[in-house]
Amino acid sequence: MSQVSGLHSKSSPSTRPTSRSDALSTLGTFSHHPQPHFERKMESKVSEGGLNVTLTIRLLMHGKEVGSIIGKKGETVKKMREESCARINISEGNCPERIVTITGPTDAIFKAFAMIAYKFEEDIINSMSNSPATSKPPVTLRLVVPASQCGSLIGKGGSKIKEIRESTGAQVQVAGDMLPNSTERAVTISGTPDAIIQCVKQICVVMLESPPKGATIPYRPKPASTPVIFAGGQAYTIQGQYAIPHPDLIGCIIGRQGTKINEIRQMSGAQIKIANATEGSAERQVTITGTPANISLAQYLINARLTSEVTGMGAL
Repeated sequence: MSQVSGLHSKSSPSTRPTSRSDALSTLGTFSHHPQPHFERKMESKVSEGGLNVTLTIRLLMHGKEVGSIIGKKGETVKKMREESCARINISEGNCPERIVTITGPTDAIFKAFAMIAYKFEEDIINSMSNSPATSKPPVTLRLVVPASQCGSLIGKGGSKIKEIRESTGAQVQVAGDMLPNSTERAVTISGTPDAIIQCVKQICVVMLESPPKGATIPYRPKPASTPVIFAGGQAYTIQGQYAIPHPDLIGCIIGRQGTKINEIRQMSGAQIKIANATEGSAERQVTITGTPANISLAQYLINARLTSEVTGMGAL
């Protein structure tokens, strides 16, 4: 099965849509020579019972957005799966970003997509009830698309993306840089739920018309590492705007019989002295001396050691 646009496509047996709205949400037989009013002609072919295409669309979401999609005890995502008949998978892991993969026939895909867009709008409306803001912000979704397809999506001189913006009323932005350790880019779509749904349909047409070139390395979000600040013998993890103090972790820096601190001294070239604890306090002063480069490296190694201890990532 060939990958298309963060999308995979294959032909499946013909299914006649049950209503006009279903017909318009189904992408059918595709010509490799686009013509004027191409999409309208394509939709009419579908409504007559053309080929039904199976797609995979990948969305990049923040943790809060994923929580909204999952719902209490997974009820929201269960409802979306049942009502759309699409497969909806959410990547695992303690990551600030997650990949939501939606797979199925085109009508199922767009039904699931519509449910997500309307859920996000509902979240915006609910958040505004406790906010002084008067203008409603748009719903925003991010697709993950192979970089090799972005040229077709933008079009010559930006003509294609301009056409999509004007015909759907949605804002579309293609990221200039690829996502880390991948050959994919984020395509951000914002607007009303209806505008977003129409926009995604048009993007899918472009992606199916212009399959990706070469192998695609998919973007995989990395687990969050908790930043740690070490000050005055005290370790603090950063959570949002707050620094959360941790018990004295000097032992993990010194190591058994001083092995860890000696490693840090050798690797950094800095002199590191750890004072004895003052009476009535668990804090111990750490003094680092050397060249600016030596000091920076020693501070980095100490913070990395604390991070591994605090986040349970194991010894460095």
